[in-house]
Amino acid sequence: MIQKIVFAMLMFTCIALPAQNRKGGHKVLVAYFSHSGNTRTVAQAISEATGADLFEIIPQQDYPTDYGTLLDVAKREINAHKHPALKERVKDFEAYDVIFIGSPNWWSTVAPPVVTFMKSYDFSGKTVVPFMTHGGGRFGHAIDDLKALCPEATFLDGLSVRDGSVSTCRPEVDKWLKRLNLLK
Repeated sequence: MIQKIVFAMLMFTCIALPAQNRKGGHKVLVAYFSHSGNTRTVAQAISEATGADLFEIIPQQDYPTDYGTLLDVAKREINAHKHPALKERVKDFEAYDVIFIGSPNWWSTVAPPVVTFMKSYDFSGKTVVPFMTHGGGRFGHAIDDLKALCPEATFLDGLSVRDGSVSTCRPEVDKWLKRLNLLK
């Protein structure tokens, strides 16, 4: 009889574990948009340090590769409040408790595909942890913009990484995650 109970407990544990990807039982997602690869690098560091699932926010239409043209397109989209369609959705978004949101700083805010992502899901009761890559503008007004998109979420302190230090950001990422108690 005791063996059956132990076996049942082990089976329950094995079934429950895949839904937990960090200590404390929270399911964690790192969702990010990256144009140049900088935000992707930071997202991967966060995922490795937390055990979180990764989701790349990809617009259906690619952005220009020429930097000057990109700046013009991004400014027009932001000013027009354009929310480009995305290629994919997160499967089982409701199961995630903690969601890291990453974006490059475009005109002092998040890139339009990130706005589309934020408007596509219900963040009520979720914990949102923003991170941003930038060329000197840090977060700009992105945090306030994100909070306005999901007012029922809890926000933790974000991390901004300057583009020139992205390749060596892992110690900074680990220190930040340790302070937030989000390391695996």
